[in-house]
Amino acid sequence: MFRFIVRRLLQMVLAFFGTTLIVYALMFAGQGDPIQALAGERPVTDAQRAYLTEKFNLDKTGVGGFFYRYFDYVGNLLRGNLGDSLTGRSIGEILATAWPVTLKLALIAMAVTIVVGVTAGVIAGMRRASVFDNSTLLLTLLVLGIPTIVLAPLAQYLLGVKWQLFPPTAGAQPSLYALLLPGIVLGSLSLATALRLTRTSVAENLRADYVRTAKSKGLVRRRIVSVHVLRNSLIPVVTFLGVELGNLMSGAIITEGVFNIPGVGFNLFRGIRTEDGPLVVGIVSVLVVVYLVANLLVDVLYAVLDPRIRYE
Repeated sequence: MFRFIVRRLLQMVLAFFGTTLIVYALMFAGQGDPIQALAGERPVTDAQRAYLTEKFNLDKTGVGGFFYRYFDYVGNLLRGNLGDSLTGRSIGEILATAWPVTLKLALIAMAVTIVVGVTAGVIAGMRRASVFDNSTLLLTLLVLGIPTIVLAPLAQYLLGVKWQLFPPTAGAQPSLYALLLPGIVLGSLSLATALRLTRTSVAENLRADYVRTAKSKGLVRRRIVSVHVLRNSLIPVVTFLGVELGNLMSGAIITEGVFNIPGVGFNLFRGIRTEDGPLVVGIVSVLVVVYLVANLLVDVLYAVLDPRIRYE
């Protein structure tokens, strides 16, 4: 296991630098005039342009200029400095403000996914072809067929505006209650996938040989399911939830935009729209670390859930 973790950490380092290099290249290739894009229709004085050009090394063009800016960014990153956005605000301060909001939103979405999705999936797997099983399959298929860009404003209008069960927008400092509706919307696709995955895994394991052996020994059904079936069935579910946690922590640009949530996804979209390269790369760098750590934890949990799994 130790060798596996060391090997994965080395792979994480390569993945991190490869991802940041690609993002930097994409921002560099598609970059027009980031200073004017930031200012919009307002004029930019020569003094302002000269200051921003020198600060962000925009005067260095071509391939050499790109690699110069990239390695300068990497050097600052290794020192714990994410740099400043084109607005002059520290990217670390932006993330410090946005991250707690996105973390609350992601935890709500993950809690809804685990409590509702996994629980309903276990029940549906144990009661295959029942009314509950068929109903959940139909509902999850319906949810999976509706994109978030449609589901989010629809939920906002029905539950926030028309029926007034939840606040329609979250605001600058949203409470947990204000984040409940966007959290449910954000976790709806994850919930549907987790439910179907859990249902399939439980149904397959109930037909396994070890379950028939446990039944022949006289074990009660509740013990068979709780001790044997669930432990094996949760392996693919944990894989999905680990990867999905990285997706949820990215802030879900659409959900945060619709409900006016000043989180990570909202700031990432703003950086892309204004061609704020330092802000986009800084946020993506942090999200890459979240993805890599989440996947490493999932791989380590494999051995906990199934002792037969060994990494050499």
